[in-house]
Amino acid sequence: MVSSVGQDDQKAQQRAAAPERGPQGDVSQAAVTKAGCAAQPDPATILASIEEAFYEWDIETDALTWGANAAKVLGVNDPAAIATGRAYARLLTQDTMTTRFDAVLNSGRRDDGKGVPYQVEYALRAADAGALWIEDTGRWFAGADGRPRRAHGVVRVVNTRHAEQERLAYLSKTDALTGEINRWHLTEALAGAIEEATRCRNSCAFLLISIDNLSHINGAYGFDVADEAIGAVARRLRGKLRAGDVLGRFSGNKFGVVLRNCTIDEMAIAAERLLSGVRNDVIQTKAAPIAMTVTAGGVVAPRHAREVAEAIARAQEALAVAKAKRPGSFLAYRPSVERETLRRENVRVTDEIVAALNERRIFLAFEPVAEAVSRRPVFHEALMRIRRADGGLTHAAAIVPIAERLGLVRLLDHRVLELVVAELAAAPDLKLSMNVSPASTVNPDWWSSLTAHLKTHAGVAERLTIEITEMAAIHDVDETRGFVSRVKDLGCRIAIDDFGAGYTSFRNLRKLGIDIIKIDGAFVQNLTRSRDDRVFVRTLVGLGRDLGLTTVAEWVQTEEAAAQLAEWGCDYLQGALVGLASSERPWSAGRSGAAQDEAC
Repeated sequence: MVSSVGQDDQKAQQRAAAPERGPQGDVSQAAVTKAGCAAQPDPATILASIEEAFYEWDIETDALTWGANAAKVLGVNDPAAIATGRAYARLLTQDTMTTRFDAVLNSGRRDDGKGVPYQVEYALRAADAGALWIEDTGRWFAGADGRPRRAHGVVRVVNTRHAEQERLAYLSKTDALTGEINRWHLTEALAGAIEEATRCRNSCAFLLISIDNLSHINGAYGFDVADEAIGAVARRLRGKLRAGDVLGRFSGNKFGVVLRNCTIDEMAIAAERLLSGVRNDVIQTKAAPIAMTVTAGGVVAPRHAREVAEAIARAQEALAVAKAKRPGSFLAYRPSVERETLRRENVRVTDEIVAALNERRIFLAFEPVAEAVSRRPVFHEALMRIRRADGGLTHAAAIVPIAERLGLVRLLDHRVLELVVAELAAAPDLKLSMNVSPASTVNPDWWSSLTAHLKTHAGVAERLTIEITEMAAIHDVDETRGFVSRVKDLGCRIAIDDFGAGYTSFRNLRKLGIDIIKIDGAFVQNLTRSRDDRVFVRTLVGLGRDLGLTTVAEWVQTEEAAAQLAEWGCDYLQGALVGLASSERPWSAGRSGAAQDEAC
């Protein structure tokens, strides 16, 4: 049994332990404040636990007052070494770019009464740990004259973060495989060299160096060995450069070299030194010793290139010519009137093609293909024409080669396909053939368009013949055979145009599975005057007949040639004798205007 006195003492202890409450039973603000004050931690203890130290800097006296743990955080044995701003500054290393002094005294900002914040990062010499990277975050306050009077802040060691930043900066600048700078920084170095050469009125040079036959190494030994070889080439190139020259990896098998203060003659000497440095000794790899060569093209700036893009383009141009003529050699870019004319022509044709496509100025001309004996037209070849803005006409022969070189031919092939299908859909008895460039035969978009058009317009496929050149056919026989099979599966026929120019073998001709061969007009036009051409054309006609192929002779111009071809068994004739290409449609007399408009 507990006495009443004991009970009173126990209740008093409970009241003392319980928080004060207001009239509604809630905890009073005074109790919260009291409890919070009792639990408030010491800032110095917190800073010490996370290895940060605070300071106050009296700028007028240059006195630095630190927290108790500052010497430990900064790795300083002598407190006097950090007692003033000047003493502290003497601890900074040469790696320091911006100091606290710079951030405060040279900030250029004004204090609005709340102080001006600053943050800097610098390297500090520590007693035992070597250099420490310090992040210094603070705020300075102005005196009556508006100039900084005092500052306070916190410092902390950020070695780990700085090392990670340095690593990321290195990776962003450097090619991982070779250890040389990457393309972005290479072009930056080239820009600096051109600017310097222009300002100082001297010259610099830019070389593009390509590893020869790297694909053969990939195929023979694997990509890891090829990577090993690329790294070895980079080291050899690096070993042959002068101090101040810049080497970087431009692309997969290409390196770029920036040669400062270099004339065109000195560029040739440097290039030969680099090329011989690679080819003179075999490269030892984990798979086998590999003999490697490199080819180089170079340009001198600002004499032949005033901008980075121009220097790169002209070095690439010189490199391409060097590789085509003699791999393992060097060629310097030199201006060429013919080359500049061709470039301007490329620009003009590009603009003309794009404008014609956008303004719907591409149309078809139709050239008849007639039976050799009766001269009755059997089908027509649809030929592309461009109506220029001035009203004149441009034939396909003047456009297609440039369009193929510039990658625009697929756009033309799409438009021609649309026009041909529209003509076939509008004239049920019409049969047409159309040329397709090699680029389109492997283009998924062209295939999708062809398939969609043929499915939309029933009965068109069997009246359409697709023509490909013999040179394109023999470039990759297996790929061409796949193209032929797909076209025939859709219901179309296949013809090889300009047959005889590529000297397709009997085995390949049989392997392709084509329907028609069109004998190159270069052999037909002189048929009556050249015995060699007569022998060749007669052989081709006989070959087609023996293989069960339809034969068409192009560029037939005389009755004598036509009679000779018919006698040999040639099936069809095409050329001036049986009809020139025309935009007029002989079959369209009964068609409505709307149908003709759709075809155009």
